[in-house]
Amino acid sequence: MRNMLRVLALLCSGLAAGGTAPKLLWGTAYRILPETHSDESGYFSLCEGKSGCIYVGTAKYGQNAFLVEFDPATEKQRVVIDTHKLCGLTATGYAAQAKIHTRNFVAPSGRIYVGSKQGYRRGPDDKADYPGGYVMVYDPAADKAECLGMPLRGQGVIDVAADEGRGLLYVVTCEDQHWMLGDLKGKSYRELGPLLAPYATTLLDAKGWANAITKDFRLAQYDPATNKVTIRDIMAEGKKLAGEDLKLGPVCWDLAANGRTAYLIRMQEPLLFAIDLASEGPTVSATNLGRMIEGKGFDSRGSLRVAPDGRVYAAIRVDNDTGFGTGYLHHIVRYTPDQETRGRDAPPTMKPGGMEDLGVLAVKNPDFFDFRPGPDGKPKPWTHGFHRLPDGTLTPLHCHMALLVARDGTLYVTVIYPFTLLRIPRVP
Repeated sequence: MRNMLRVLALLCSGLAAGGTAPKLLWGTAYRILPETHSDESGYFSLCEGKSGCIYVGTAKYGQNAFLVEFDPATEKQRVVIDTHKLCGLTATGYAAQAKIHTRNFVAPSGRIYVGSKQGYRRGPDDKADYPGGYVMVYDPAADKAECLGMPLRGQGVIDVAADEGRGLLYVVTCEDQHWMLGDLKGKSYRELGPLLAPYATTLLDAKGWANAITKDFRLAQYDPATNKVTIRDIMAEGKKLAGEDLKLGPVCWDLAANGRTAYLIRMQEPLLFAIDLASEGPTVSATNLGRMIEGKGFDSRGSLRVAPDGRVYAAIRVDNDTGFGTGYLHHIVRYTPDQETRGRDAPPTMKPGGMEDLGVLAVKNPDFFDFRPGPDGKPKPWTHGFHRLPDGTLTPLHCHMALLVARDGTLYVTVIYPFTLLRIPRVP
């Protein structure tokens, strides 16, 4: 009887709220190992290993950073990289390696490359200098990690990509986004030249070239055969992607299976672009594929991914203007390109359209975390990242941080406050 009354109350609250309840995309929530983060926080660090295990980087401000393995078969977690232990460090405060923020590069060998970076000063007495971040690699097959050195003193590591066939490492630093070239043994690093966009990542195309977006929103390409960097404007519909576009926030991009098409969105603009990395001539060709979603307050963080089947997914936050509750709603949106663009050798003959809103992220096991107030009656620290819709549905509020499409089509999304991994079954 009590459950029936609760259901009726929730239904009545939904009716009283007015508006239209959004389509929901249900997922199972798992709190990331609490001992591996300080403020229920992590960033873009999310990938799938060859075994099907999921790897998540964490942030423990003033102390350390970890790479955590989640096994979908057992639902168990364990630490596979302890940054300070691996790199032989003891510094605390601002000098600590407080974040693994890189998107996690999985090489064909199965080895997983990540990097560490600085956090935030923990009070006015924290006067320490940050020494610089480290590149690290974890081999799941051997269950062994290795430190590959510090690319640039004083700078953290925001991205790592490995060309194991050529023995090369591509690293982007932060906070100034230097583009660095290193060797797989971590013995030497040198600067490639152009400063890159915030949160820049390196894509390795079918030719073996390294591709990155520069600070002024141009395409930089490094050819390891000639040891030369070429920088060109990106053109879409006769318009240069720059100028006012720079105010739309950092870019997030990923590479299609054909090895030449890069899909790109920006943090504060829902337009999806397809860039032909193999463009010839003085400029680079791009296609505006249209808005992935309508709405206001757009925000997308480290969350654009090309799935193994060639479809493009993104997690996108927009203002909740449905009239059904308030705050924000986090949607999963999917773009399906023309079939012929999915082949490895096919040219990028893109057409606008093909967008699907798969639904708003929702938690089917809301008791995964105890959201009740503490003994003092106040909300527990760092527990403000979720909220409830009028019908009682628990859904992310402020920030998603990363999206992954696994080989079997399962979606994984990380959400902060508390630091959570959402596991969503494959959407046909």
